Amino acid sequence: MLEVHVLASGSDGNCIVAEFDGEAVMIDAGISCKKSMALMNQEGFDHGRLKALLITHEHSDHVAGAGAAARKFKIPVMCNRPTFDCSGMGSVEYRETFTMRPFSAGPFEVLPLPTSHDAADPNAYLLEAGGMKVLVATDTGRLTPPAEQALAEADLAVIESNYDPKMLAEGPYPQYLKRHIASDIGHLSNGDCADAIRRTMSEKRQIFLAHLSKTNNVPDLARETVSKITGMRRLNVDCLEFPGDTRTIRVRG
Repeated sequence: MLEVHVLASGSDGNCIVAEFDGEAVMIDAGISCKKSMALMNQEGFDHGRLKALLITHEHSDHVAGAGAAARKFKIPVMCNRPTFDCSGMGSVEYRETFTMRPFSAGPFEVLPLPTSHDAADPNAYLLEAGGMKVLVATDTGRLTPPAEQALAEADLAVIESNYDPKMLAEGPYPQYLKRHIASDIGHLSNGDCADAIRRTMSEKRQIFLAHLSKTNNVPDLARETVSKITGMRRLNVDCLEFPGDTRTIRVRG
């Protein structure tokens, strides 16, 4: 069984664990090591199964707890060199990866995919095990062609649905930040996320909306927008609902 544990997702911190056949990898560690351990326990996951920590990019909501987690769990950090050099993780075991070159991590074959974000060399990841594929794609102002192809192939897509354009436009952020969020190196809106899902429509694929803004989005609105544009039943579009919420998703092959 392939399971994905979404421990945290949003500007306050991001952390996902993907598990297959008794081994697992962590994707990003933007929350404290203590908190990630507590949330793994809450989900019934034994952190002793972790074999690697994959990092998408160096922003603090993705790496704040990465160094401590790598040392505590005795696992290597795996990411590209520009991301590692900007992350400030301290003394950890490091294994360099390269965009569009697959590598092995725990039970998974992993393909790093380019994203479009204001970071050194940001990546999404397509993980494969047991004939099943999981895409984790957040923090991108647009889906690059390789990421969109991976979205079409995925059995589960954990994909960014960061903001509602009306809430962003009418919200408290300064104009320069609003423009940046809505740019090609910012974040995906609910509508942009839904359009990508519709373009790559697959009846078997599961959708989990990630990295929702606590200022410029609400879960019900994100799910409703994606459901309306894609034609998916609203009950089949999931996301975290409140601070401290977590989710374990069993992937259907």
